[in-house]
Amino acid sequence: MNQLCHLTLATATSLLVTASAGSAEPLALPPMKPQATPELVLAEHLDAVDHSDWNRLVAQFPEHGEVHMLDGQVHKGRQAIGKLFIGFVTPRPNGLKGIRFIPQSSAQFGDTLVVYWKAEAPFLAEPYYGSDAYITQDGMMAGMVTTFDGSKLKFKQ
Repeated sequence: MNQLCHLTLATATSLLVTASAGSAEPLALPPMKPQATPELVLAEHLDAVDHSDWNRLVAQFPEHGEVHMLDGQVHKGRQAIGKLFIGFVTPRPNGLKGIRFIPQSSAQFGDTLVVYWKAEAPFLAEPYYGSDAYITQDGMMAGMVTTFDGSKLKFKQ
């Protein structure tokens, strides 16, 4: 089996973060861009992922933003979140550029949206399913909790 098929988002992100961390300069972050409603925050997030637009992804998060992942991984602050999302805009084999997250169902609780989604991409052998909770505050993505696990993706040979 091709070793590249075993590359996970966590591995790709780790490699990219390590490369970025080696530089003494922080990432140049885009200005923050709040949205008018929690629904628009989610729509902007999903569209930015679909278009592999790192600037739009990071523009949604305030300085105090957090992304909580499996196994207790927490990315706090815009710099850490910006480094996390590099893997989503980097082409294969080192990233997941081109992956789309298609909502299957969703619910809203105040300013928090929960979404059950299906991920698809031309490089995936089959869809991957998961859930996210998007915690919005003042038109920004204050927090995100995800079940995404890049090691569970099945890549085409």
